[in-house]
Amino acid sequence: TSHDTLTITMADNDTEEHTKKNKNKTKGGNDPKSKSPSGKAKGTETSTKKPTTVLDKVVVAIRSLKGGPKGCSRAAIQKYLKSEFDYENANALKTALKKGVSNDTLLQTGQSFRVAADPIPKGAFKEEEIQIEDVKVGKEGHPTASNGDTVTVMYRGTLATNGYMFDKAKNFTFVLGAGEVIKGWDLGIVGMKIGGSRKLVVPPKLGYGKRGCAPDIPGNATLHFSVTLKKIDSS
Repeated sequence: TSHDTLTITMADNDTEEHTKKNKNKTKGGNDPKSKSPSGKAKGTETSTKKPTTVLDKVVVAIRSLKGGPKGCSRAAIQKYLKSEFDYENANALKTALKKGVSNDTLLQTGQSFRVAADPIPKGAFKEEEIQIEDVKVGKEGHPTASNGDTVTVMYRGTLATNGYMFDKAKNFTFVLGAGEVIKGWDLGIVGMKIGGSRKLVVPPKLGYGKRGCAPDIPGNATLHFSVTLKKIDSS
């Protein structure tokens, strides 16, 4: 906080006025405004809105925990709520997480959650992790893709090294989490909504590994995918 300079002008007979102003300086410092306990002049402090709903507290937890690119696990969020808010209602937390995903406040990857409005930190990924970028979240209120669902996607796959397109399809159907596709897809499509689009960067260990997939995908290839979720069948 910048301080105003208190200028004291006094005549030869203004000793009493000078004394009063010096007392004010001692009480209020160089700023004529009185200060708050934080040391800031009144009116300059930023008020922090206290979280009221469970979802509000979840958002605070995720941002405070600063998890990886996928966000924070439910267990970590639950532990934070207990520690910081003395809150232990597991069922209400589950409902809040589900609501957050459905209204696009949160994004879910597997069992991890992050705040949709927050950017993914650059350089946060390790080589063996999939990188996920939500280009379009999808339709609000629609269910999200979960392990065991039969999903239909449109996709395009290219090599990271030279952009060579090795595969594409308008309609490709598989069971999510059943090992029918590369591991990068089982991880990267969980949490998507119908109409949503993602960009996936799949490292070799979560793709085709050292062997590759001849003739188009060499060994140790990092793969780029653009994926749009068209349909979810949870039956």
